[in-house]
Amino acid sequence: MQLKPLSNIKIVLVEPAGTLNIGAVARVMKNMGLQRLVLVNPQCDPLDVEARKMAVHADDVLLNAQVVDSLPAALAGCQRAIATTARTRALNTELENPRVALPWLLEVATPSAIIFGPEDRGLSNSELNYAQKFVMIPADPDYPALNLSHAVGICAYELSQATLSHQPMNVSEAEIASVDALESYYQQMTDVLLKMGYLFPHTAASRMEKLRRLFNRVGMSPIELALLRGIFQKMAWALQYLPENLLGKKEDGTKN
Repeated sequence: MQLKPLSNIKIVLVEPAGTLNIGAVARVMKNMGLQRLVLVNPQCDPLDVEARKMAVHADDVLLNAQVVDSLPAALAGCQRAIATTARTRALNTELENPRVALPWLLEVATPSAIIFGPEDRGLSNSELNYAQKFVMIPADPDYPALNLSHAVGICAYELSQATLSHQPMNVSEAEIASVDALESYYQQMTDVLLKMGYLFPHTAASRMEKLRRLFNRVGMSPIELALLRGIFQKMAWALQYLPENLLGKKEDGTKN
């Protein structure tokens, strides 16, 4: 059986609170040929009668939805992830138009994801950290806030249209490190930089956001990532043999 063009794309909803929205998302996903719905810590019952009623003939999307308790779990196995946001000042990076950015997900044969935030707040900075690209759906500035299911519908439509003209790339040319491999690297980097005194607990999150964006923008291959991990592994080993007075200094130069 031949896979559908969008069968590897996950639609990830972070803490969705409305059963009607979840049902509407399932329906528009099926309309556009998307099958993989992932719910991160849903704040309602995704199989509620109202959700199933709203889904109409997309009950299968609801029934097969994956429910997880964290965003990293939702992105497990994904090679690429795009986050949706309207918070232009929250990111020191370019927000792209969905029509321009979303075809990037079709360039790999492995799973990829589009991440949508909760209805009441959108994605937080820490949640945005898991994506490599960011899209903002253009809307009238007088009322730019979109309903969750409408935002999913627009992105699903743009992806569906992109498949009509998309020419599959050679997978080896498009290969980049997976999201979960990158997360493991970022944790390793954080641990080493904290130990050597480059990062400090109270500023580590904000500095790591900048480093994450830098590496995500580059798009490292698994071989390049392994090279960097080897460097940090060697650094962690070397730090064991440095005198204690050279480690763990505060930003003002005094010892912790």
